[in-house]
Formats: sequence, structure tokens, C-alpha cells
Amino acid sequence: MATSPSTAAPRLETDRLVLRMFQEGDFEAYARIGADPDVARYIGNGLPLTRQEAWRGLAAHIGHWALRGYGMYALEEKATGEFVGRAGFFDPEGWPGFEIGWTLARECWGRGYATEAARRLLDHAFADLGREHVISVIQPGNAASVRVAERIGERLERTVELGGREVLIYGIDRDAWLQRPAPMRA
Repeated sequence: MATSPSTAAPRLETDRLVLRMFQEGDFEAYARIGADPDVARYIGNGLPLTRQEAWRGLAAHIGHWALRGYGMYALEEKATGEFVGRAGFFDPEGWPGFEIGWTLARECWGRGYATEAARRLLDHAFADLGREHVISVIQPGNAASVRVAERIGERLERTVELGGREVLIYGIDRDAWLQRPAPMRA
């Protein structure tokens, strides 16, 4: 019997982050992050989000949970309770696979949050969600995301056209993940 999709995200934690369901109160920070040209450069069409686009994006993340039973998490810094970005799973109709992705506020770049969240999420994908393979869709030139993908054990698998743009598909399967030493996983 198939499980019913849900809008409730299981709360996950790392040493420094809480991964939780989005809340309406996240909107201002979410919109600010999406409006930053440096953040937006490698997402979608590469343009900063308007407030309306940010609202639709936030609603789409919540809707993905309702339709698929998994999705993006809000990232909250444990020490401050501050919303610092998003990380999680994405697999809408026509997508090249079950994706793990991440987006952080520019002021949080370089702290290792994306890698920390992605490692926890891969454990969740393979151990709890029963996934056999996970990908990351990365635009060429996004060296920071390539480094995160490689740190979590993903390797370049192929290049595809998505939304009229060429993107890189990095990926890892369950067996490769389980062969990594435990400190390199979560």
C-alpha cells in the first residue's frame, strides 16, 4: 500500500542546524534570500525573485510535501533560531530524478551548512525514505555547489537540458553512500 503524502515534514537535526517544515513566518527571510542576485544566479532562470515569485516558490515547496510526501526543509541555525536557507528533496513532474538541493543566504556561505544539511538529508533519503539513487542538479559555473556535491560523495553523471539551460547531474547511490565512513555521512 502506498503511503499518503503529507504536508508535515519530519524534523531533522545536525550539530548546528534544524531542518523543519516551512512556516509563514519564514517568508520575509525567504524572499530576501531569493531577491539576492548572488544567490539567484544559479537557480532557475538565474534572476532574483520578486516577492510574488518568492511567495509562489514557498507555497510550491509546501505543496511538494503534500503531493510527494517529501520536499525542501527550512534551515534554521540552532544557535540563533535564524532562518538561513533551504535544503531538501525535489522531484516534480519531468525532473531528471530524486534531487537533493540547497540554497543558503549569502551571509551563511562558507560555513559548511550546505554540506552538513546535505549529509543529514542523504542519510534520511537512503535510510528512511528507501531511495536507491539521489541526484543534484547544478548549473555549470556553480563551483560552490559542485564542491558540496563532491563532499557528500556525489560524482558527475551526465549533462542534460532542463528548462532551456544545460545543467550538470551529480549523483550517488545507496551502496556508495553506505561505503563512506560514518563521519563522512551524517
